[in-house]
Amino acid sequence: MGKIDILQGTLDLLILQALQWGPQHGHGIGQSIRTKSDDLLQIEHGSLYPALHRLHREGWIEAEWGVTENKQRAKFYRLTTTGKKQLVHEEAKWKLFVKTMARTMRPQN
Repeated sequence: MGKIDILQGTLDLLILQALQWGPQHGHGIGQSIRTKSDDLLQIEHGSLYPALHRLHREGWIEAEWGVTENKQRAKFYRLTTTGKKQLVHEEAKWKLFVKTMARTMRPQN
């Protein structure tokens, strides 16, 4: 089938979702999304890192330097309390979007 382009606004949800299980560095977040989507969603660094910076400015995630499993220095991101609340909000918006799309695509009666 090939790669799927991510709809604008869904990257925040994917990042917040990836971080709900604990802190991760940027590359790990991208890998997590890729793995969970069976390689259909591949987030380019040019999209991922600006999104991480934006979420940090919003106060939804925090960042601190750490060392990866490969002994490389990297910034690790984690959800804040506000970010956890935002994740719930983003998931609700996504579910409404999916429900609306399904209804829109049904044939007229």
